[in-house]
Amino acid sequence: MSPPPQPLSRDRVLEAAVRVADRGGVAAITMRKVAQELGVEAMSLYHHVPNKDAILDGVVDMVFAAIELPGAGNGAARGRDDDWRDAIRARASSARAVLSRHSWALGLMDSRRDPGPATLRHHDAVLGVLRRAGFTLPMAAHAVSLIDSYVGGFVLQEANLPLKTPEEVEDVAGGILENLPAEELPYLTEMIVDHALRPGYDYSTEFGYGLDLILDALEARRK
Repeated sequence: MSPPPQPLSRDRVLEAAVRVADRGGVAAITMRKVAQELGVEAMSLYHHVPNKDAILDGVVDMVFAAIELPGAGNGAARGRDDDWRDAIRARASSARAVLSRHSWALGLMDSRRDPGPATLRHHDAVLGVLRRAGFTLPMAAHAVSLIDSYVGGFVLQEANLPLKTPEEVEDVAGGILENLPAEELPYLTEMIVDHALRPGYDYSTEFGYGLDLILDALEARRK
């Protein structure tokens, strides 16, 4: 015998909406498609979510809930300001990983006008790490804006790159080199030959390097 179907709930509706968006982007989230994902009629959803906007608010909150809260269990949470960088770095890395799985959320996260509890907790935790580390309120605001812009931009760029593996890097870069006038564009040629095509090159490592530059700059203006 097959197991009985799970009863419908708000969480199940939102989880289905996330799966729909992972396949087709935000535009794919409709009451009909979410219902199809669950194998029910669209009208059944209204017992758990009042409308599509409630679904969009909910999936954003689920994405925020998946991102590691900064400060939990480390020195920054206890007031040792020398650990703020580790807390923010861990949070930025977690955000990158989560958003890489749900890149459709990038354009949605800042557009919602009714943030959920996980979203609010997340923002409060980030600000708490920065404020306890001695950042002024304006500098904490600058830091959040800068770091989030960097994470979102990197995720978007990484998602659209036509290369994921060393073999793809070699294939794409080799194709560019075939038609590249090296004498006219010597610096671009140098970058491809002596950097991108070197053994072990991995574009994803640029994330940590750029993040450290940002943290260095913020540290210089922290107090």
